[in-house]
Amino acid sequence: MTSTRALYLHIPFCARKCAYCGFASWATPVGDPLMSAYARALELQLDEASDLGLVEDCETAYLGGGTPTRLGAKPLGSLVEKVMEVAAPSELTCEANPDSLSDDVLCGLCGAGATRLSVGVQSFDDRELLELGRLHNAATARERVRAAVASGLDVSVDLMCATPFQTNESWQSALREVSALGVCHVSVYPLQIEEGTPLERRYDDDPCAWNDPDVQAERMTIAQVQLESYAFARYEVASYATAGNECRHNKAYWTGLPYLGLGTGASSMLDLECYLRLMAHCSQLPEAPADAVRARLTVTTPRHELAEGACLSSLSFSLEFLSEQQAVAEDLMLGVRLVEGLRPELVLRARELYGSQFDDTIDALLSQGLLAEKSDRLAPTERGWLLGNELYGALWDLAPGEVVVARSK
Repeated sequence: MTSTRALYLHIPFCARKCAYCGFASWATPVGDPLMSAYARALELQLDEASDLGLVEDCETAYLGGGTPTRLGAKPLGSLVEKVMEVAAPSELTCEANPDSLSDDVLCGLCGAGATRLSVGVQSFDDRELLELGRLHNAATARERVRAAVASGLDVSVDLMCATPFQTNESWQSALREVSALGVCHVSVYPLQIEEGTPLERRYDDDPCAWNDPDVQAERMTIAQVQLESYAFARYEVASYATAGNECRHNKAYWTGLPYLGLGTGASSMLDLECYLRLMAHCSQLPEAPADAVRARLTVTTPRHELAEGACLSSLSFSLEFLSEQQAVAEDLMLGVRLVEGLRPELVLRARELYGSQFDDTIDALLSQGLLAEKSDRLAPTERGWLLGNELYGALWDLAPGEVVVARSK
């Protein structure tokens, strides 16, 4: 039997919604019984997934959100222990915000088997943090990241660029600060102004010159130059690591490995065998189309219903089914996020499936300077990084027809 290779658990609770956040997360008071009930429901679903043979080959796991550390030391530690019991991943990452990363939570994560921590710092400038709606200040961020590093976990920090009040100088200062804290991984993201968020409403009549695509590109280039000078190497479009400390869970997404997502808003990518096994257990799931080789599922069950003890067979899903030609186009599109580029065997399969259309597309991307031949691989160029949407779109356009969409019963 095949199994998924990565596991994602979505924890949709936060102390407060950030001004820019469009994720599936909700402000939830400390001690709200909803959080511990939700975590227990995920533990039960993990047991079900294990019984179905869906997680026995998992190599990585990731607890994201929301703010997983909002659960508190005991519920979070119990959930991590359950992941280790049923899946035993060699890499287990938990997201954290500085304001909820207490010493008790850190101790609980270490004791339960977590190996990595991803801390959402975003900025080391108090004015920038305030405008983003973050609860922590720069001093708290520094202190909590240092404590995380001292705990022995591999620590990653998220930083955000092209934000209100940010300058090249404050961005360079943030990059200097994070390198001095002893972390082994940094992810940098341009701010996306999501529709319906407080930030979007606040700047509705403003051209937002600080978030202009040229500013985003400049800040991402600054990050590359500066982080590489501190011995961080970029391995995908937004992430840098010191030697041997790349996030394997990140790479699972970009290399087409199947993964299972549990929790409100969580997404899965299953091969056909895993989907059929799940469908046999979950009568609400629709039959896969005859030509489907891949299924994408997103949990649509609300957090309150899930916390009432929802099992896999009672969850609601939205679904997409991909044919082999669509799945290979998706793998090409995702694979060019990686510095190492496209695997030769993927390129060979694409050429078999698409024929001259593939060669014409690759020739055009090479001539436009978006791809380059790198050893035995096709890899993105610097221009390809900065014009990612053009690169990804051209590769996805190889996929014929429309992706089949469906909903569970």
